[in-house]
Amino acid sequence: MSSTLRVLIALLAGCPVVAQNSLLQLTPVVTGISNPTDIQNPEDGSNRLFVVQQDGVIRVVRDGSLLPAPFLSISNRVLSGGERGLLGLAFPPGFAQKQYFYVNYTRAGDGATVVARYRVTSNPDIADPNSEQILLTVPQPFANHNGGQLQFGPDGFLYIGLGDGGSANDPLHSGQSLSTLLGKLLRVDVESDLNQITIPPTNPFVNNASALPEIWAFGLRNPWRFSFDRATGDLYIADVGQNRLEEINSQPAGSAGGRNYGWNIMEGTQCFNPSAPSSPASCDKTSLVLPVFEYSHNGNCSITGGYVYRGQLSPGLRGMYLYGDHCSGLIWGLRREGDQWVNRLLGQGPLRLTTFGQDANGEIYVGSQSTAEILRISSDMPPAVTPQSVVNAASNVPGLVAGSAATVYLAGALASPGINSASSVPLPTAIGGLSVMVGGQPAPLYATAFVNGLEQINFQVPFDVTGTEVPVVIRRGNTESAPAIVPLLPAQPGIFANGQDGILVFNSDFSLVTPANPASAGRDVVFYATGLGPVTNAPPTGAPAPREPLAQTIETPSVTLGGVPCQVQFAGLAPDFIGVYQVNFRVPQGVPPGMAELVVTSGGVASPPVRVAIK
Repeated sequence: MSSTLRVLIALLAGCPVVAQNSLLQLTPVVTGISNPTDIQNPEDGSNRLFVVQQDGVIRVVRDGSLLPAPFLSISNRVLSGGERGLLGLAFPPGFAQKQYFYVNYTRAGDGATVVARYRVTSNPDIADPNSEQILLTVPQPFANHNGGQLQFGPDGFLYIGLGDGGSANDPLHSGQSLSTLLGKLLRVDVESDLNQITIPPTNPFVNNASALPEIWAFGLRNPWRFSFDRATGDLYIADVGQNRLEEINSQPAGSAGGRNYGWNIMEGTQCFNPSAPSSPASCDKTSLVLPVFEYSHNGNCSITGGYVYRGQLSPGLRGMYLYGDHCSGLIWGLRREGDQWVNRLLGQGPLRLTTFGQDANGEIYVGSQSTAEILRISSDMPPAVTPQSVVNAASNVPGLVAGSAATVYLAGALASPGINSASSVPLPTAIGGLSVMVGGQPAPLYATAFVNGLEQINFQVPFDVTGTEVPVVIRRGNTESAPAIVPLLPAQPGIFANGQDGILVFNSDFSLVTPANPASAGRDVVFYATGLGPVTNAPPTGAPAPREPLAQTIETPSVTLGGVPCQVQFAGLAPDFIGVYQVNFRVPQGVPPGMAELVVTSGGVASPPVRVAIK
């Protein structure tokens, strides 16, 4: 196998996932939990879960048993009832050595939100209630919308969720005001100086004199539960709506913060009218970040956010953000499929779902106020695939072309992280017990990849599949996915990318075209693509393309650079490559210097544009 082909195979590894509806199994773990509000694990190797009760008590679950003595009891300090109480718990990174933790509660007497640190005694299952160190106090003007979640992010900072202060309609306009901590997600440093909170210098408003520096995100109504994907670092915020819509907001890992999620300009994706909350208004959505998903009430009432599943017991759930509704008990899974978010009803749990939790192995639990129990979620869903997840390997556009390289994003197929590439040619039709059937035929596989918690298989579409659509099935051992019916197209061009700053475009000396090494007018260049359609002298499926005679496209594609037509000198399967096309063309005169858009068109279908450096 050529080194260039290995590079191309490597580039095929790394994106989203998919799954199908199925009922969940909910297995009771412990009972006798009074109004659970949070479930956390300390990541200390102890195999313990810590369950927070609204009344000010934290209980320990060890190896599936509820310990009789509470871990912490501060009921005398907590105002409990309604949306108030002991609401959040967070263990810092390195808890096993540090032996302290953080809680969020509503203070007896004045109802203020308190974030405090407590220490563990010599008994690891008992904390010292007299060790309290208050780090943050936020007055609460009303009895609801306290938020309450605490989470340490991948950056090591503590994130704190605060609602807009309560009542209805956000009467104090807290959501959009940067001069209050209410209606916000805060990010603070509680570990650098154990005597006080400090502000990370990279917080978005740290240099804004009119904003509070603790603010990380704003425009939130009541972010009751939020969480970070343990595999990717992406942030999910479940924001409780008012009369119509419940919403999920997502923030990618590495974000600079400062996002405005819209409340009370918006409720979900709808303009909000405080004087008539049930009647949509007109509003300016400029600079607002709208939710990635929302659902209406219709028997539902309040979203309870959960976690992205990264466990081992239920492979079909992997990559799904699991969440539920407090009133209906319905539990859904939300996952990104390409550029779209797809939501699936998974099942129904007990009513009054109050919280989700995640253990050290990535298994997910749910707490119920109505049944006073903690239950573990599981599912026997098979590997999952949808038509939207079977895409052109270069462009990620759904659909297949006979003979071309393709990618399927899936869930529940790969057991462990890593990339497993084919080591010989012709390409095998199975890797690690996995195979892809296209129209009933086994497809040659380039590689399987389980990277950053996301699964994919890269394969060549067999040359002799026919029709306008074909079923795609994933086999793993003795199980297989439901078929995904995928369009089979005459052509669907895509150009292989190589990061944001360049593509796999080479000068005639095969030096890579980059901003530091741009192409110039009159020079011959080469790029690699998929989906250009039928060729002459096609090789057997899974075998390298011949050098003599060349496998040329039956229809010569057109190429434009910066909108200027280019002279195509060759188009066909790249010699010694499998399922990959090569196009040679000359850079025309008249292309402005800088980054120019390259587009290839075949069969009347244009590829997504990619940018090429021109001097």
